[in-house]
Amino acid sequence: MSGQDARAAMLRGVGVRIDGATLLDDVDLDVVHGRHLALLGPNGSGKTTLLGVLAARRFPTAGAATVLGVRFGRDDLRTVRTRIGFVSVAADALDRARARVDHLVAAAATGTTWPVGDPFATGPPGLAARVAGALERVGIAPLAERRLDTLSQGERQRVRIARALSLAPDLLLLDEPFAGLDLAGRERLVGDLDRLLAEPDGPTVVLVTHHLEELPTRIADVALLRAGRLEAAGPAAATLTDATVSATFGLPVVVHSDGGRFHAVAAPGVGDPPTR
Repeated sequence: MSGQDARAAMLRGVGVRIDGATLLDDVDLDVVHGRHLALLGPNGSGKTTLLGVLAARRFPTAGAATVLGVRFGRDDLRTVRTRIGFVSVAADALDRARARVDHLVAAAATGTTWPVGDPFATGPPGLAARVAGALERVGIAPLAERRLDTLSQGERQRVRIARALSLAPDLLLLDEPFAGLDLAGRERLVGDLDRLLAEPDGPTVVLVTHHLEELPTRIADVALLRAGRLEAAGPAAATLTDATVSATFGLPVVVHSDGGRFHAVAAPGVGDPPTR
């Protein structure tokens, strides 16, 4: 691909202001097809707001935005929303569901939130195979007939992602998919996401997180946000430096990488008690 066709999204000078508060300010960002992107930054830095713009759910109050070839303010955004998978614990009420996993994924695949009766009995041809494929891609095919409220938090996250994948999206947006997971749950989900990101015909993924340790190895690009502005953006290895991560989080840190995974720790001496 080249030019505009190579971009899943293009933001130029994008700003979002609500009731006088600036949530995003002069953001320039490209999301390139097939180059998975992570948005990192502290709480309140604008990550989720930026994800909302990429999801075509939040309209910028300044600048220009194009997602999957659809230009905000010129084209009908409804035509692009069905091509975007959006996964957010904060934005859905899925944890209240007592339905079967495969029924919940089938409902999403047919454009509804909750299943009514047996969706496989009334759904379109091929629905069962579509649901089975989505569950297999996130490693929860054996849980298809389990009720959601019997699953762990990590398993529920996979159900959310499977629901989004059932729509065969071109762009998949994950808002803090590791929230609430313990170490084992996090590492299993990182592995599952790495396999998903390796699919040659899979969606381009944008992932929001606070923690470098949560980045799958196949994240190609990183954008660091602080107070609604981009501190840095570019290839992960070149962007995740001591200087940029320290500036983003407002704390001197040392960044390490090993086998494509990153982590950050406070620089020596940070947090030590003052000497007299």
